[in-house]
Amino acid sequence: MTAPGARPLCLLLVAAAAIAVVLAVRGTDAAPNTRSAPSSSTLAATWTDEDGNGVLERGPGERMVARTDLAPRSAPERTLALLAQITDAHMRDEESPARPTVLDRLGGPFSSTFRPQEALTPQTLAQAAAAVRRLRPDAVLETGDLVDNAQENEMRTALSVLRGGRIDPDSGAPGYEGPQSSSNPDPLFYRPAVDAPRHPGLLALAERAFRSPGLAAPWYPVLGNHDALVAGEVPRTPALERLAVGSRAPVRLPEHSGELPRRGIGPRVVDAELKRTLAGRTRRVAPDPGRRLLSPGEAIRRLRAASGHGAGGERLDYGFDVGKHLRVLVLDLVDRRGGSDGVVTGSEVAWLRRALARAGQRYVMVVSHQPLQSSENGELALRVLDRDPRVVAVLAGHTHRNQIRARRRSGPGYWLINTSSLADYPQQTRAIRLVQTRGGVLLETWMVDTASGEAADTARNLAYLDAQGGRPQGFAGRRIDRNALLYR
Repeated sequence: MTAPGARPLCLLLVAAAAIAVVLAVRGTDAAPNTRSAPSSSTLAATWTDEDGNGVLERGPGERMVARTDLAPRSAPERTLALLAQITDAHMRDEESPARPTVLDRLGGPFSSTFRPQEALTPQTLAQAAAAVRRLRPDAVLETGDLVDNAQENEMRTALSVLRGGRIDPDSGAPGYEGPQSSSNPDPLFYRPAVDAPRHPGLLALAERAFRSPGLAAPWYPVLGNHDALVAGEVPRTPALERLAVGSRAPVRLPEHSGELPRRGIGPRVVDAELKRTLAGRTRRVAPDPGRRLLSPGEAIRRLRAASGHGAGGERLDYGFDVGKHLRVLVLDLVDRRGGSDGVVTGSEVAWLRRALARAGQRYVMVVSHQPLQSSENGELALRVLDRDPRVVAVLAGHTHRNQIRARRRSGPGYWLINTSSLADYPQQTRAIRLVQTRGGVLLETWMVDTASGEAADTARNLAYLDAQGGRPQGFAGRRIDRNALLYR
């Protein structure tokens, strides 16, 4: 419920009837041919749809764009650090009865509960990890929404993918029993075995065990709203907990559900509406105690234990060094009261001041899930950063959109960098190289595609075709928001 844009693939061909004809004829050939892909870096090659048939194919790479908003070009001298950013993977148990897919009909903040490629999130994250592994970064920033619905089994799967090894993504009973089943008559949902573009066997592939290569690099977690809140919006309640581990999944909304408030949906409203919904039409699913809901504190403890980083305390605010020249400060902006928007507390502003004072002469990057510039009290934190000449960048995810903007209120200024998600097209990660130049410092940043694999390639193509997803909404951003040389 965070990123804008509904996800029903049944509607994605409304604006492209010709594409539907081509894909229906080609059937399973709709998966892209990836044999010619020399690298996952978009500097080497990109995915394109030059002939407009809805099938992605490898095309030329995308060159760096020099951005001199903050400083003129300057000759590079040496690399100080290489980072990778993975954000908004939204690892989901797509079979869970606690996933409110039927809310997609309401639009507004409910409109990202279903995605046509949602069954393939484990494989997509694994292939993203494979691509990042090839970069051999000094550190990986996992900037939140690692999971989708604050479920324990989602977190377990996601952490296993990052660690590497055998992954069993299935939940409940063996096999698939979610809304994309061929027998589901609801036109809201794309059914890969019967709807165009047809992918028979895709759901079986999604539930099959596989091996993840893992990151093989130190990684540092950031708490996202979906990691800590049910559907990224609501604190867990006893009613939601019973729903998650139970055997009844809602199929239809009560008549008055369209009148629900579009903001500030609290636990009492959710529980009351859930009671009404379960009194109506439901479908049976196999119960699974592994679907229990995590509290924010539990999510933080799991992330700390798996990564080995994150300091202590009730919030995931901490700092770490990357080599001798870079200090990274992580902020936890999740509002424990509910809602997807970020909140900067007064204590965090005070912590940020202290952390900057301890950074010494190192360059500083600040990382959060929600962008500071759109978070409550975020401007207070940005003003603190404005006054520190060592700050070179502020990184975030959450918006599912690539965007790079320069900010200078005093001193040399810094770059505000937002990165698109693994959940939506273009399903990429970001590489960031910090380089010392003759006249200052340079951030070289470029996008990295997931490594090739049947499931991940199909997920990318489905995400591309999603008429209300990342492609039509421009989540890839402008060229200057992707592969860029950011001088400072």
